[in-house]
Amino acid sequence: MSETPRARRLHDLRTFGAGAGCGLLAGMFVLATIVWQFGNVIGSRSASALHPADPPKATARWQDGMDDADSPVLDAAVDVPKGTTGMSSAPATSAEGAAVIGPTPSSPAGLEDRDLGMPVEGIVPDQLTPQFDQPRGGARKHEAIDILAPRGTPVKAVEDGRIARLFHSKAGGITIYQFDPSERFCYYYAHLERYAPGLNEGDRVRRGQVIGYVGTSGNAPKDTPHLHFAIFRLTADKRWWEGTPIDPFDVLR
Repeated sequence: MSETPRARRLHDLRTFGAGAGCGLLAGMFVLATIVWQFGNVIGSRSASALHPADPPKATARWQDGMDDADSPVLDAAVDVPKGTTGMSSAPATSAEGAAVIGPTPSSPAGLEDRDLGMPVEGIVPDQLTPQFDQPRGGARKHEAIDILAPRGTPVKAVEDGRIARLFHSKAGGITIYQFDPSERFCYYYAHLERYAPGLNEGDRVRRGQVIGYVGTSGNAPKDTPHLHFAIFRLTADKRWWEGTPIDPFDVLR
């Protein structure tokens, strides 16, 4: 028995309705999925804003064992170009290319009775600590003393003498090499913020004269101003970059 036109139309409407309903459900599912994913992204960003990732750790402050300015001899050996005026040659090196420094610390004999002044204004001997043998990277020792003070604190010549060299290096930054009156010893001042106005190589300076200011130049931690002060006994050639280190703590105390 064939369908009447009316029955055929009803059948077509039911078929269309079923298809439309399935399409609507599918569309709603897709829309819900998009909304859910978008909500996750927004939520993640909001959480990040409210709870940001931990910030990077602050740069470590100066502490025992941390790299500081090299010994004045090694410092110069690394940075002084060959053929520089006033230098006949670069320091001797080992087979591995490392600068050769005196094998043992020199005795402070000859300096005990000098009554050297304190190189940093406002610092007294009781504030000093022994640091000469502290490690400073690999087998290298500190061979100096670090005197912490506010940035810009005056740095003074520890005794009369001559400015042998004003030198900028990667490790020591803005530095001064001062010879004593006999030119048997050299005093090394490193990490300066700047030189005293008008200071020049070859100048004669007096004990207590301001020659520079405490800073963080070179490889000093930028939030820890201090003076890296070293003493070494010069060789017979009196080269400002050669000598045997002496413990400043023993002399300044």
